[in-house]
Amino acid sequence: MDLGFVGLGAMGREMAGRLLDAGHDVAVFNRTPARMAPLTARGARGAESLADAARHGGLVLTMLANDAALREVALGPEGLIASLPSGGIHVAMGTHSLDLINALAEAHAAAGQWLVAAPVLGRPEAVAAGRLGIVVAGADEALRRCRPALEAIGPRIVEAGSSPAAAASVKIANNMLLACAIEALGEAFALTDACGVDADLFLSVITGGLFACPAYATYGGLIATQRFEPAGFTAALGLKDVNLALAAGLGVGVALPAAEVCRDGLADAVARGQGDLDWAVMSRRSGPPEPPYSPAAKT
Repeated sequence: MDLGFVGLGAMGREMAGRLLDAGHDVAVFNRTPARMAPLTARGARGAESLADAARHGGLVLTMLANDAALREVALGPEGLIASLPSGGIHVAMGTHSLDLINALAEAHAAAGQWLVAAPVLGRPEAVAAGRLGIVVAGADEALRRCRPALEAIGPRIVEAGSSPAAAASVKIANNMLLACAIEALGEAFALTDACGVDADLFLSVITGGLFACPAYATYGGLIATQRFEPAGFTAALGLKDVNLALAAGLGVGVALPAAEVCRDGLADAVARGQGDLDWAVMSRRSGPPEPPYSPAAKT
């Protein structure tokens, strides 16, 4: 099928590559043109603009880092809503706020288009290995039409209903839970370390028992070895996602005290200049803050 793909960060490049491998005709676009080159070398079409990508088949997938980028791509004067044809579909695959997803769903509907939220569950290596999960929500007809593309990207697809915000909330809650797991691991390793326990020994205990799962194995391993780069998911992005969870909780009247603790830990890491390290760096507990440091970073 013909489709456009916008946003070629580490995740986006892997996802677009899966679409090419599955035989789809993909027009790729990125604000940094150099990021398109590896994909055009594999057979993708290099779109000259957002409008060009949007009109290539009337189905466009976006994988963007934050709300500001998605808002610009979707709502800008030459953005997706202005460029998609009537009946066109925008599949938003990044992690975005409920407010923005709801606003885009309304804007697309007013233009005679559909928004599908399809945030992904997993790191770039999960995409490459064909293990990516996708939570998807939107109108039945839109889901039917975009499903072949989603299946090429990740085999584990969970349908969350007809409201795109439902899929967004699942992804936000999933990432909040991961942040809480990292926080708990950091506290547990700090306690056992203070008691003279070898980090590898404690890691083997938790991953060989009740906590034998990928989250504890992956992040426990990073914390045990203090290996925070290269980052699979940065502290800066983690802070963004935890703030999304807190904003969502505020919007529906749900208190999230554990998320507040994670927010503070991630904000401290970013203030220490560690925003580009893996978000497991929030587990570090020793030493005073390194300049520049400002409590305002927590807000």
